Amino acid sequence: MSAGKLARIGAVVVMASGGTSLACIDEAWADDYSELLDILKAKGSLTQGEYRGLLAHHLQHVHEAATSAARTQQYVPAARHMGTQAAHAPMRTAMGQAVQPPGQIEIGGNGMDPDYVLAQAQQAAASAQASAASAESTWLAAQHSMGLGGGMSLVRMEKYVPGKGLTFKAGPIDINLSGFINGFYTYNSPAGGMPVAGGVSSGSSGFDSSALRNGLLPAGLILKLSTTQNGIDLAAVMGMYPGIDNAKNGAFNANTGGSPVGLGTAGIDFRQVYVTAGNKKWGTFKIGRDLGIFGGDAILDDATLLSVGSTGSNSAPGNTSLGRIGVGYVYADWIPQISYQSPTIKGFQGTIGILQPLDEFDFSGDDANGNAYSASSTQHSSPMIQGKVTYDFKVGGLTARIWASFLTQHQQDLTESRTSNVTTFLLEADGVTRFPYTSTSTADVSVVPGQKHGVTAEAGEIGTKLTYGAAQFVGYYYRGSGLGTTGLFFDGVASNGRKRASEGYYVQMMYNFTKKFKLVGSYGVSNLYLAPGEKDPDLVRRNESEVGAAYYKMTDWLNLVAEYAHTSSAAHGPYKESDNSASGGMILLF
Repeated sequence: MSAGKLARIGAVVVMASGGTSLACIDEAWADDYSELLDILKAKGSLTQGEYRGLLAHHLQHVHEAATSAARTQQYVPAARHMGTQAAHAPMRTAMGQAVQPPGQIEIGGNGMDPDYVLAQAQQAAASAQASAASAESTWLAAQHSMGLGGGMSLVRMEKYVPGKGLTFKAGPIDINLSGFINGFYTYNSPAGGMPVAGGVSSGSSGFDSSALRNGLLPAGLILKLSTTQNGIDLAAVMGMYPGIDNAKNGAFNANTGGSPVGLGTAGIDFRQVYVTAGNKKWGTFKIGRDLGIFGGDAILDDATLLSVGSTGSNSAPGNTSLGRIGVGYVYADWIPQISYQSPTIKGFQGTIGILQPLDEFDFSGDDANGNAYSASSTQHSSPMIQGKVTYDFKVGGLTARIWASFLTQHQQDLTESRTSNVTTFLLEADGVTRFPYTSTSTADVSVVPGQKHGVTAEAGEIGTKLTYGAAQFVGYYYRGSGLGTTGLFFDGVASNGRKRASEGYYVQMMYNFTKKFKLVGSYGVSNLYLAPGEKDPDLVRRNESEVGAAYYKMTDWLNLVAEYAHTSSAAHGPYKESDNSASGGMILLF
């Protein structure tokens, strides 16, 4: 029923042949206290469990009061056979309240006086109302002691779900804290070879290395605040990703190779800062810094996300390893963006966004003559554009996702670095040439002298993730023009200003032997092709790796990992190099 102002105990006087009886109904109509519980639940100050518990406690008091009235009828008729003093002695209910019989009971048989029954019911109702008032007083006192006066609300924790973080509710706001911490011992053994410009293998280094390091993931602490206002779902996300090794300043900031020197400090990568606004009917807008759209699914479905994969620099580890970055896909990166994600319609969902344009970057460095392998750019009159379509479906026991996405960006004012050597001679008085001195200078020059030359980089990808019972398969392929390899626009344009084509793929199989133990195997390749008219035999042609790993889920939080990886790089000329690495450690996710 709707909330009322009176706690009423249903009582029915039933006239039967030869007497009267009282039937108590186990029902309490809404009163001030139950109204209070309804209001607190509606405001979000009580969970469903807390609401039910407090209401059940209150109804128990009401039920006891009703039961006491029913029990009284068993003793009243016997009073007719007692002495006058005993018959008129005050009686007490189960709640301890004195009840004075209204008069001599003289209804035939073992019957009861209706006036007496009514008085008992009224007394029980009064007792229930007193119980409600007492409970309300206790609740208000508890509110005051917890500082909930003045319109403040309780902060409580939702039921914990493994992998979903800790969620607290403060009135209409959900506060979610999630994250992960990992650490690995990694032993890397170079298999030899010659250095490859732009290669990701450490094979030519010549020295074994040991490192205590992060894997492809650093540590992470992610704060998410979410609520609904005026029918709009709002969220603010901030993600901090520190590493365990010393940081070193460089082009890649916290992701630059580390510095294993005393008195160093770890790097902090505040890579996520964004807000979202929307709903399931109209879709969601995002603005801020987050994972890119192109290549995002490729890295999120990569099993080496929870391990190490290709090490990159193991002798001086930075915030992260490479995993499969550069050996199967180009890193999606964390990029400032304004994007829109549509509602899901029959399994289909689309995403489109404009993102901060990134420079063309000479990742491979300079050749033997000091000239850059690749052109660079720093001018952008238009943003990068990325988009994606996904399709999720189930067929019998098969769960599947298929995705496809694209990327395009115009690169302007391409330049390259050129080194010139100038030799001078100091002359002595006798005219003899002595002390030759060579000076070196580097300058950035236009790849097309006298012109502001630019290109448009383009790329596309397609991938699928299939899960059937204990088995899972991931397949992925990308191709680009001016995209480059390893990172977005790394070595994407040759020093002559022409775009290089690139492509890559990886395949991955996972099998869960038990709920706790699984094995993973994967193979991936990234290829970079020479531009028209280019001759750079030392430039990387192919990076590839094979990875095998075992994962054991010790608890809901803790996973143990053992992994082996073989990584190789090959140039367009005869140079090749490769390395082997073994890693063991753990990753905790909450």
